[in-house]
Amino acid sequence: MTKLGWQRSLDAPAANLGMVEAGGMLKLVSLLKRALRISGTENPLNRLSHTDSDWALTRDNTPLSAAEKAELGAGILRAMGIADQLADAVLLVGHGSETCNNPHAAGLDCGACGGQTGEVNVRVLAQLLNDADVRDAMAKQGVTIPASTRFYAAMHNTTTDALDVFHAPEHAEWQTWLAAASEQARATRANQFDQTPTQPSKLKRFFATRAKDWAQMRPEWGLCDNAALIVGPRTLSRQINLQGRSFLHDYDMHKDRDFSQLETILTAPMVVTNWINLQYFASVTAPEKFGSGNKLLHNIVGGHIGVFEGNGGDLRIGLSHQSVHDGRRYRHQPVRLSVFIAAPREAIDSILARHDDIAALANHGWLYLMQIDAQGAVWQRDRSGQWYHLNVAT
Repeated sequence: MTKLGWQRSLDAPAANLGMVEAGGMLKLVSLLKRALRISGTENPLNRLSHTDSDWALTRDNTPLSAAEKAELGAGILRAMGIADQLADAVLLVGHGSETCNNPHAAGLDCGACGGQTGEVNVRVLAQLLNDADVRDAMAKQGVTIPASTRFYAAMHNTTTDALDVFHAPEHAEWQTWLAAASEQARATRANQFDQTPTQPSKLKRFFATRAKDWAQMRPEWGLCDNAALIVGPRTLSRQINLQGRSFLHDYDMHKDRDFSQLETILTAPMVVTNWINLQYFASVTAPEKFGSGNKLLHNIVGGHIGVFEGNGGDLRIGLSHQSVHDGRRYRHQPVRLSVFIAAPREAIDSILARHDDIAALANHGWLYLMQIDAQGAVWQRDRSGQWYHLNVAT
C-alpha cells in the first residue's frame, strides 16, 4: 500500500509540484527504463497477488472449514462442466493486460475481478483444489478428484498473448502446446496492424514492445468488436471461424438436470458480457455522452476517480476514441449482444420468469436471445416472449 500512498501524493493538487521536485532524481532511473522500454508498469493492487504463501479463505472473518471449501470447489468444477472429466494437469487461467502509462488499464483487465487481473483468483482456486483435506471432503459431496490430477494457476497476458503457468513442471508436453497457441494468437492478431513482422520471435517482440511503450495510445483492442455469447458445448462452434467476436461458455444441458447452472450463467456471465457489449456500443454510437473522448487530452482526477477531457467539464465515462477507432475507421461494429443458448426454450423462459431484471434485457431489446434446439435449428425470442424459427445454419 506504500506504492499507492506515493501515487496519491503525486496526484494531490497541493503537493504534486513539491513531490515532483523532490522526487525527480529518484524517478530518473524508472524514467530511463521506460524510455528504453526495459520494463513496463503494473497496477499496485495486482502486485498483492504475487505471492506463494497460503491464502486464508474466510467468511465473516471466520476461516472456512474443509467441508465449506469443498462445497465451494465442487460448485466451481460443476459450473465449469469438468467435475467428472479431470485430466492429470488442469490449468486455471486468469487474464490481465500489460500496458505502460495507461490510466485506463483497468478496462483491459478482468471486469469480473474489479478491474484487476485474475491472478489472485486462479492462485486461490488452485491452492484450494490441490488441498488433500478439501479433496477428501469433496468426494463426500460427489466430486472425486483423481490423485494424479494437479491444478495449476496460470495467466494470459492479453497484450502480448503470453501464457505463464505458475509452478509448472519442467519439460511438460503441454508447455509446448501453450507456446504454439501463443504464436498462433499473435499471428492472427497481427492482421490488425500494418507492417508487422512474420517471424514468430520478431512478432513476439513487436507485441512486447507495444506493452512497454508509454506513448502507445492503442496497446491492445481489448474486447473490441464483440457481438455474441454462445452458451453450449464447444462442439457447436469449434468448426466456425468466430473471428474473435464471440464470448464462449462451455455448457452441457445433459449435466444440468435442474438447469441451475444455466440460471447462474444467464444471471451472471450473460449480464457481464452485456455490460461489456453496451459499453462498446454506447462509446461508438453516442461518444459525446457515453465515451471518454480523446486520450491525448485526458487529465486524471483525484487519484484515478476519473478523467477530464482537457482542463474541466464533467468527468468523462466509457471508452476513449482510441479504444474503438484506429485513426482511419471504427474497429467496433455497434451491434447489441446476441446470446445463443443450447437448452430448452421452456428452461430459458422459466429462468426469465424468476428474474425480472434479466427478462428486461430481452424484453426491451438490450440483447437478443436465441435458442439452439436438439436438431441444430435456431429460434429467436421476440420482445413479447414468443419464439420464432430463424433460417440460420449452425
